[in-house]
Amino acid sequence: MRLLFIVLFSSFALFAGPAQAWNAAGHRLVATIAWQQLSPASREFISAALQRHPDYAHWQTRARSDEPAAIFAEAATWPDDIRNDPRFHNEHAGETPAPLPGLPDTARHKDWHYVDLDADGQVVAGQIDRQIDELARLLRSTRQKEQISWALPWLIHLVADIHQPLHVGRHGDGGGNAVEIENPANRRRPFTNLHSYWDDLPGPPWLRGKRLAERSSALLQSYPAPKQGQVRDWRDESHRLLARAYPPETGSLLPIASDSFQQQTQAIADQRLSAAGYRLGRLLTTIVRARVSRETP
Repeated sequence: MRLLFIVLFSSFALFAGPAQAWNAAGHRLVATIAWQQLSPASREFISAALQRHPDYAHWQTRARSDEPAAIFAEAATWPDDIRNDPRFHNEHAGETPAPLPGLPDTARHKDWHYVDLDADGQVVAGQIDRQIDELARLLRSTRQKEQISWALPWLIHLVADIHQPLHVGRHGDGGGNAVEIENPANRRRPFTNLHSYWDDLPGPPWLRGKRLAERSSALLQSYPAPKQGQVRDWRDESHRLLARAYPPETGSLLPIASDSFQQQTQAIADQRLSAAGYRLGRLLTTIVRARVSRETP
């Protein structure tokens, strides 16, 4: 029986793709919640910037809509999409960047999506917290339209990522990618890794349209707006949740996502998604307000 489980898990692991943070549904949910927090001036500024992005037409196609809110939600997934896009390069692998009209940077920046902390709370790998601050600073100050169109999807995406507990993780297990678990609730993939399990908690990756709106409204009604805080506060909140992110029980062979663990992690995920949406909306509004204040004679 033990050998059977090992063989089964190996088969599922072979076909499972790399974990990327919240799945596309999670990023759209955070963006949809954030959009509802934005001022009209912020929406206008952001929509104009995204229209200048080279992948704007692709977002329209996937959203099946020209609505600014739908485009905003699709743009939130862009930093994950470029991981497998041949137009982009891995900057730490010696790959030569190719220019892409409309973008000042074609690096995939894989180490921007996470940060690993040691037992003393010191950063040992990853840049997510530092890059959120840098992107926000760039958006407040730059006059280059290409930089704005490039930085916006990154900021939208990373604010969501930093609220996922395993993206502020333990150094050494790849943010849960190296932790194999049993997930009996998923008959299609009863064996997976912990990071993939967390990424799928928001819902199916094709979540859009009416169901996306309903899900985001339910989160807004269930969770009050959190304190805004600083980026480091968001990071430390996620890190404190790590103790509850790993299954405490063992199944037939591996740690198991039991019913109680499922309920606990779903509640954590829902709270973190809503908090990210509230905070992203406020952050973008303050960025646009700062630009307007500085640029008005």
